Amino acid sequence: MALLIEGKKQIVAEVSEIASTAFAAVVADYQGLTVEQLTALRVEARKLGVKTRIVRNTLAKRALQDTQFNILNDSLVGPTILAFSTSEDDMGAAARLFEEFAKTNKAFELKAAAFDGKVYEGAEVSVIANLPNQEKALTMLANVLQAPISKLGRLITALKEKNESEAA
Repeated sequence: MALLIEGKKQIVAEVSEIASTAFAAVVADYQGLTVEQLTALRVEARKLGVKTRIVRNTLAKRALQDTQFNILNDSLVGPTILAFSTSEDDMGAAARLFEEFAKTNKAFELKAAAFDGKVYEGAEVSVIANLPNQEKALTMLANVLQAPISKLGRLITALKEKNESEAA
């Protein structure tokens, strides 16, 4: 069924609006997946705050044209599903979602991802998927800040024990 021009404009506007506020985008080939598998992917995406969209490539190229994700145009070939990480707290959510889904669904092929003005092809998508979410990043920061203090505490304890053993 052919889309009318108004419908096409609406799709382009919706995708463009999502892309303009997103932090990362991932493109994958969904050919060979069942409706149930795609539905499961979309349900999981909603839980993670990831926006997914299946769009014709010509419409996707127009939607991404004035956004930071226009660098993905070369990847928009064949059946394509787009995912956008829209949460500032978890910028790698879309890549992580697609990477996990690809592990259990062999027909699902990661094409590319874009983050911070750089394109990551196929297997490189794991670079974005491994980005820590806000909670994990804060935990890592706390550990880094805590390490010198705990080392100083162990040093003082060791010096105290050494002084006590020499005094005895």
